[in-house]
Amino acid sequence: MKTENACYHSEQNLLPSSLLSKNLKIKVYGTIILPVVLYGCQTWSLTLREECGLTVFENRVLRRVFVPKRTKVTREWRRIHNDLYSSPNIVRVIKSRRMRWAGHVARMGEGRGIYRVLVG
Repeated sequence: MKTENACYHSEQNLLPSSLLSKNLKIKVYGTIILPVVLYGCQTWSLTLREECGLTVFENRVLRRVFVPKRTKVTREWRRIHNDLYSSPNIVRVIKSRRMRWAGHVARMGEGRGIYRVLVG
């Protein structure tokens, strides 16, 4: 959690800026912040608490990109849906990368140590 927070805080002034478009902010998130957060995620064993923490982190970043606004009539906060951000949520990305890694290891052959760890 420390690395993603450090990366997020280094880009903190950039994300809520009104000078950049939302598409550019999404690209910054996808090319700078997300790779740092997901580094080595193929080998993680996620607990439910860690999944929730990653989801909270992703929502925090997306709230900074899509600055929440109040409706004019009721003065309630407008809900920000992930429809605005078309990429799958961070937990799904991690699980798909783990499955891809497991397939890669399964094709390695019985002589490799990592294969023995996977099937052992």
